[in-house]
Amino acid sequence: MKQKDIVFTLATIAFFLAFILYRPLLETYRDFNLQHGMVTSFLKFAILATLGEVIGLRIKTGNYNSPGFGILPRALVWGVIGLTIQMAFIIFSTGTPVFLEYLGLSGSSGMLEQQGVTPGKVLVAFSISVAMNIIYAPVMMTTHKITDTHIENNGGTLKGLFSPLKMGEIMAGINWRVQWNFVFKKTIPLFWIPAHTITFLLPAEYRVLFAALLGIMLGVFLAVAAVLGKR
Repeated sequence: MKQKDIVFTLATIAFFLAFILYRPLLETYRDFNLQHGMVTSFLKFAILATLGEVIGLRIKTGNYNSPGFGILPRALVWGVIGLTIQMAFIIFSTGTPVFLEYLGLSGSSGMLEQQGVTPGKVLVAFSISVAMNIIYAPVMMTTHKITDTHIENNGGTLKGLFSPLKMGEIMAGINWRVQWNFVFKKTIPLFWIPAHTITFLLPAEYRVLFAALLGIMLGVFLAVAAVLGKR
């Protein structure tokens, strides 16, 4: 491990420990999150998911930044994606239990609010995770791949981010075998569905924060996918 890795790791740990050890900061986060859920979702993904991409870049190239990588444009895109993730959490955590009740599993709508972990609560959380990851996640991951490529094609600048998006060309250039065989077929059932099952077992105010932390892993997965796509 190089010195820059030690500094990066210590800085990241210190950032998270500040929220754990300094209670007023944690209370401030909770209050702000309750009042401005969409704003905090934007900020959490802009910071944490971008952090994941930076780690992914380190895995690929040995550096935390490089010309044309575009940390700021990526953070902006992740912030917007974070808004859609918050929306997806609300839609699927509300709608899936209603659908389960329609199928005959009575009491599903209030299951996640129960104290402790029960088989019924795990079933509801798992069902929400499956629905969200099958319906929403592939669209989100593909959208991110498109914006990611757009940022790289325009030199990683904020101005380039807002240039016309060549959707057809980018979609034609995506390695769909890697996108399907690794990103969709492996990471969704083996990681994202179990991870988001845990997410929906958490209190509501912590779900999007935990999802944003998982965004660090998404950056790593995307880095692996990028390496596989070049083979």
